[in-house]
Amino acid sequence: MGKYFGTDGFRGEANRTLTVEHAYKIGRFIGWYYGREHRCQVVIGKDTRRSSYMFEFALTAGITASGADAFLMHVTTTPSVSYVVRTDDFDCGIMISASHNPFSDNGIKLFNSNGEKMDEEVIDEIEKYLDGETPELPLAKDRKIGRASDYSAGRNRYIGYLISLALYSFKGKRIGLDCANGSAFTIAKSVFDALGAKTYVINNKPDGFNINTNCGSTHIDGLMDLVREEQLDCGFAFDGDADRCLAVDENGELVDGDKILYIYGSYLKERGKLEGNTIVTTVMSNLGLYKALDELGIEYEKTDVGDKYVYERMTEKGFILGGENSGHIIFSKYENTGDGIVTALKMMQAVCAKKTTLSALARGMKTYPQILKNVRVNDKNIVLSDSDVQNAIKNAETALGAEGRVLVRPSGTEPLLRIMVEAQTEEICAKYIEDIERMVVAKGYALQEVRS
Repeated sequence: MGKYFGTDGFRGEANRTLTVEHAYKIGRFIGWYYGREHRCQVVIGKDTRRSSYMFEFALTAGITASGADAFLMHVTTTPSVSYVVRTDDFDCGIMISASHNPFSDNGIKLFNSNGEKMDEEVIDEIEKYLDGETPELPLAKDRKIGRASDYSAGRNRYIGYLISLALYSFKGKRIGLDCANGSAFTIAKSVFDALGAKTYVINNKPDGFNINTNCGSTHIDGLMDLVREEQLDCGFAFDGDADRCLAVDENGELVDGDKILYIYGSYLKERGKLEGNTIVTTVMSNLGLYKALDELGIEYEKTDVGDKYVYERMTEKGFILGGENSGHIIFSKYENTGDGIVTALKMMQAVCAKKTTLSALARGMKTYPQILKNVRVNDKNIVLSDSDVQNAIKNAETALGAEGRVLVRPSGTEPLLRIMVEAQTEEICAKYIEDIERMVVAKGYALQEVRS
């Protein structure tokens, strides 16, 4: 990870840690870098945050000032930008979103011409330019100045693509959709309606400030209540930019990313279509997933947290299924990044093909209690190098033995230390979380949850 860009782009509080000046300079560099031998073309999408409009204009100004053309998809999902970049031969793509973060944050995600996360060497050069370590770039003059164009047609083509992925009609299915007041509100209902489902949609009225607020994949209770109250067949919740999806079964119970991997991995295995007989997970996946995969004879590999690392491993070894328990699932046969709506479609494919329910499909996996505590800290790296903190972690690991595990890691996008404990009961998890957190606080590393 660099100074500005983490595992999922440059993310921070709008006009505090991520400013319009940053966006303008990123646009300037992108337009110049990819336009050295031809007129560069960049596609831009954004989520529903108030600040996304500001960053869209700043990026566009930078891009066109460097002599490149900007094509604006407006409010759309992150995976739609990835899809349009690779299918319409753009030089690169930009998504303005802080994903599941609160509305006051925003982010800039960059994609290469294949619709993959931007190459690290390019990110390194952008960071040097942001820090003034490279010469100022030339401004385009006269006829070389770029222009901006509406490209909402790209979003509509993406909707058509999603519909084409469905192998079954959803007629007769009653499905709940939680759009998180984010990007999915422009797409998800259209797709499921077109496939014949009776849709019940919540949190689809964004106002610029309510994205992810007590809704979506990070606050699943609302969708659980909807499924139970309306007696739906299932429900799907997305995050702010719809690259994640969590499901709710017909009983109103959560089907998280690990269970989604289990369900679709089982589905592919039964049909002899699980390439390499392997699923790629991260170190945050539940022990219950690995035990369930062992019973099915499915192999697995673990990466660091981040869909970027999952995708890299999948690409390196030719695997077609991987993801995170947060709902970031990658189906590399169809997309080069996580796609929440594709995830929902694939869950429905398994349900329809096997003529059963989500709860029945997930029954073979037992989830171990797992508690994750985020502690806001002043310096993530210093905390993890502290010997007393390390001893607290080791003590917890020794006490749990083979009946649990401890994972303490820095967030890739926020100033947070993420402490995860998995054990046989929630009480045991809570005890060791508290032990580790107490040491972090005692050493003076923890910050209060206050935003000025």
